[in-house]
Amino acid sequence: MKRLGVNIDHVATLRNARDGFHPDPILAAKLAMKIGADSITVHLREDRRHIKDKDLFKICRNKKIPLNLEIAANMQMLKIALRNKPNFVCIVPENRKEITTEGGLNLKKNRNKIKKIILKLKKSKIRSSLFINPNIHDIKLSKKLNSDCVELHTGKISDLIKLKKNFSKEFKKIKNCAKIGDSMGLEIHAGHGMDYKTTKILNKINEIKEFNIGHFIIAESIFYGFKDVIRKIKKILKK
Repeated sequence: MKRLGVNIDHVATLRNARDGFHPDPILAAKLAMKIGADSITVHLREDRRHIKDKDLFKICRNKKIPLNLEIAANMQMLKIALRNKPNFVCIVPENRKEITTEGGLNLKKNRNKIKKIILKLKKSKIRSSLFINPNIHDIKLSKKLNSDCVELHTGKISDLIKLKKNFSKEFKKIKNCAKIGDSMGLEIHAGHGMDYKTTKILNKINEIKEFNIGHFIIAESIFYGFKDVIRKIKKILKK
């Protein structure tokens, strides 16, 4: 069965709106796991706009929570990751001015830096992943960089589906990348902008082993509850 990683960044966003203690991201992580999440994802941004260092520390101390830590491709963030020892690390692009992640990594530009980061993660026995755009060039380069996994950016197909536009071309791109990446020994993940419908469509691609969903789960939970939303997504992934 496909795995579900629940991103709890925006639980922290709500907490930070009042610079207080509620809602607690740690409680959200524990509850998500109890409901049926397979892992928890957090993005420790350089500007700390949602998840804080104290959140990361507390989650990593709880060995019952498999944690996927998203970090920018720099040595300062790597040091934080190695100090906290999450189960998984996904290297993502980061732009201070962006509202949310706008696309995949520029692997060509950051090739040497990313290669060094992956090497250090492997030495610490931390699974590595690269957040990339769905194109064959980046799949092949991810393999050369010795990454364990790639997470395909699904923002474009998610937007097309929500706007009720033709998404067949983008679906084929993702499917082709997943097949080729899988054949090369990369574990294929998907994430960004997904909702029920997008998840249902992308779940048809057998090579995708993990879906990381955050904003939709937190936002939809306002109306239908955390438990029901996670369980509905898990039900989709069982099909």
